[in-house]
Amino acid sequence: MDAHNRRDHLRTALSARVLVEHARLGSVIFSTRDISDGGVFIVVTGSDYALDVGDCVKVQVQGLPVPAPIREMIVVRQCVDGYGLQFADV
Repeated sequence: MDAHNRRDHLRTALSARVLVEHARLGSVIFSTRDISDGGVFIVVTGSDYALDVGDCVKVQVQGLPVPAPIREMIVVRQCVDGYGLQFADV
């Protein structure tokens, strides 16, 4: 693995709507950019929803025929266009 890509899991482009819930900031629906076995990247632009690395959030995919499971995730990366979230149980 090179220094530019330290990820453990292969990413797959995926645009899906997800509900993100934070204890202090509340709940907002965002779009994903990609997903892997280890986590997901959510696109957050033009929003006051400011997470910090290390924050815990709950995430649920929206728009499925049945309710998706709610997964606990940790903010592991902050970028200008969003956040990298890691599944808490990985």
